[in-house]
Amino acid sequence: MKIKKFILALVSIAFCMPAMAQKGQEILLWQNGAPNDNGNAADTAKVTVYLPKKEKATGRAVIICPGGGYSHLAMNHEGHDWAPFFNNMGIAAIVLKYRMPNGNHEVPVSDAEEAVKLVRRNASAWNINPDDVGIMGSSAGGHLASTIATHAEKEALPNFQILFYPVITMMPDITHKGSHDNFLGKKPKKKEEQLYSNDSQVSRTTPRAFIALSDDDRGVLPANGVNYYIELYRHDVPATLHVYPSGGHGWGNRDSFVYHNEMQLELKAWLRSF
Repeated sequence: MKIKKFILALVSIAFCMPAMAQKGQEILLWQNGAPNDNGNAADTAKVTVYLPKKEKATGRAVIICPGGGYSHLAMNHEGHDWAPFFNNMGIAAIVLKYRMPNGNHEVPVSDAEEAVKLVRRNASAWNINPDDVGIMGSSAGGHLASTIATHAEKEALPNFQILFYPVITMMPDITHKGSHDNFLGKKPKKKEEQLYSNDSQVSRTTPRAFIALSDDDRGVLPANGVNYYIELYRHDVPATLHVYPSGGHGWGNRDSFVYHNEMQLELKAWLRSF
């Protein structure tokens, strides 16, 4: 009887260990008050840090920006649910809960830039290579990630970018209207729309990119990601584009996405290519 109880205890510990390993550490992004104002004092920027086991750590890190049309955040399937995938590859995953803009685009942009800086400031403590820090985003989070990739400078500029069904342009013809209005306001100036249409902001210093989307996406038109890839190609920036035949919008890391396994394999292969 004692042996049976002992075996059951071991099995219980074995099941608990992966959960413990994936438990992240939540940190306030701004320790001394956040810059900019979105009119909501209760909206606080945070990061949750998921570190791989030291013996598996590669030194690489990815900051993850969930989507939600700049009105809310899909924190699980586009955020926290990605942590095991990256940790199993020896990559640190930092999930960003950024503040909603409410028409002030500087709010989420400053949060994302600070997240990149935060990771680099803690590189030694977190066993991270400060020259191997990427940013990832889905949908509106893809717009935020590509904004950092095309606008940030020095210690805020990431080394690579991963974009899933991203909003890229703010031009009215093919943008996602909700993201556009929440990010810039309902009546922005044309020069602001142009500035944050990130396909038009690509340069030769823009970091390499992995882009994945579905051909039948009706939420964010595939032209967003496709046009971004074309500009990366034109500027000699290494990039890969994966267009899946179906899946719609917002699949994140859900098993229900019909091309889930293919997408993960392709992302793993890309991450191992540099």
